[in-house]
Amino acid sequence: MLDVTLICVGKLRERFYREACDEYIKRLGAFCRISVLELPEERKGESPSKAELDACLFKEAEAIRRAVPRGAAMIALCVEGREMSSEKLSETLAGLSMNVSKLAFVIGGSDGLHGSVKDAAALRLSMSPMTFPHHLARVMVLEQLYRAFSIMNGGKYHK
Repeated sequence: MLDVTLICVGKLRERFYREACDEYIKRLGAFCRISVLELPEERKGESPSKAELDACLFKEAEAIRRAVPRGAAMIALCVEGREMSSEKLSETLAGLSMNVSKLAFVIGGSDGLHGSVKDAAALRLSMSPMTFPHHLARVMVLEQLYRAFSIMNGGKYHK
């Protein structure tokens, strides 16, 4: 069974996001071993300079690299990543799982991901060219993972 780790910068505070995530985590248990790791978002001033922002993203990147399980293929969620249909995501995950037994999806905080995380990723994935709150992105990724595994297994959820 595939191990999937969702690494998220920032803590979910809103109950409705937590409940939605919990539901998809429960459903995903039929297809994979899923875990969610929350990493702290670095604090920055009200109007951070580019240097301050880069330093914060770099610190978050170090924590992300430590959190990625050894041997896992890392998938970075970022706006400049590849957009793909649910069917294509399912196909891509099936292909990755032929070579690795662990996947790590990474969602950055409100300022995104440091370039080094994106560079180290086996795949850069974009949910859409639109901007979403990073907390909503967590729900969306979990839902799409559930949909992808359902497709792989011939389930009815996708229809």
